[in-house]
Amino acid sequence: MKNNIRSNFQQPLWYRTLNNIWSIAYPLGTKIRLDKDYLIRRARKTTGLKDLGSDFWEEPLDRMLVSMNDEAKLSPAGRFISRERLVNLLSIRLRATEYFKRFPEILEQELYPAWIIVGLQRTGTTKLQRLLSADPDHRVLLSWEAINPVPTCDLQSTIDELGQNHLNPPSGIRHPASEDKRIKIARTSVTAVKYISPGFFAIHPLDPMLPEEDVLLLDISFLSTTTEAMMDVPSYASWLESVDQTPAYSYYVKLLKLLQWFRPGKRWVLKSPHHLEFLHLIAKQMPDVKIIWPHRTIYESIPSFLSMLTYNHMIFSDEADPKQIAQRWIRKTGYALGKAIDFRKQPDHEQLFIDIDYKELVKDSMNEMQKIYHLNGGLTPELKERFLRHEQEHPHQKHGIHHYNLSDFGMNRGEIDRHTAHYQQFLSTLYARTL
Repeated sequence: MKNNIRSNFQQPLWYRTLNNIWSIAYPLGTKIRLDKDYLIRRARKTTGLKDLGSDFWEEPLDRMLVSMNDEAKLSPAGRFISRERLVNLLSIRLRATEYFKRFPEILEQELYPAWIIVGLQRTGTTKLQRLLSADPDHRVLLSWEAINPVPTCDLQSTIDELGQNHLNPPSGIRHPASEDKRIKIARTSVTAVKYISPGFFAIHPLDPMLPEEDVLLLDISFLSTTTEAMMDVPSYASWLESVDQTPAYSYYVKLLKLLQWFRPGKRWVLKSPHHLEFLHLIAKQMPDVKIIWPHRTIYESIPSFLSMLTYNHMIFSDEADPKQIAQRWIRKTGYALGKAIDFRKQPDHEQLFIDIDYKELVKDSMNEMQKIYHLNGGLTPELKERFLRHEQEHPHQKHGIHHYNLSDFGMNRGEIDRHTAHYQQFLSTLYARTL
């Protein structure tokens, strides 16, 4: 960790010690390999499957690995976590391909209508999605599904069972969540984050049984901002902004169809700030969609997000630099906002959007929920009761208060203004006031 900026960010002593000892042992051959062919072989061995699908595009993974190996300054533990993550993503793709081949009706389905939450990080997107998940009509991506959207148990026996029963599954669920090994995997992952980065939970509380960001489905195409949110990969990040993301969103829809085939619902409720940059692809791939855009003063949301990014980077590298993270992500935030505003200004696009005020969401969420449910006949007393019960069970700041300051990143408001003036003007026009 760079020490030229005052910072409250510290890795746990045990984690620093582990990385120090591990790196000393590198001459003994303990350095983890991040090589494409090796990772693919490992995934194939793990799953017993060979086919990554005719739509598998290798270049994103190639570019990601070059950047990770040459630029990210990964710690030994960071390399280990990265290897396991990448093998898991490849394994998911192998298993999904097998399901698509065995059950062609998966891709013949109509995708459910969708409400997609696209606000910036730290604008109440998680709170809003988790509230909406209390509506029994809604199909959400639970955290354990986001990590492993395709079953990890013995694939052949599961397929054989589905082949006999998938047309009339009990209770409409083809793969009972209560018995799913993926839940145990997700709980292990959450526990690991608690030990490695204990401050993270005050920023973004993780729960295997609650909804999570669907950007994790885009990871399976190796075309998403997840990797650059976790580590320093500037060449890969730059390439991502220059390349057509259609393959990732096409595959994203295929995975959503697989997920709704396993566990049906009536409407998808999804969320990720990642989508701000790609609303044109969302509209193209998901024709029956409404876009929910929460807003919060940029001077609060960006520093809070930078804090989360720094905790992320510390998991993967001992050399996380808060100032460098801030410089890159303030610019990127402005870039994504510009893309979203440009999309919204196009003819007939305004009608796709519902705007949510973060302060109002925290103060009186039911008023903001009323705005959304105008899309669906209004907020019923039964739904309001469900939402209020959810808020009682998951109070705001349950995992502690998140402390952050721009000075932790060597930044000031002028730097934020330089990249987000267009968004601030957009908000001023939208609300005729400053949020």
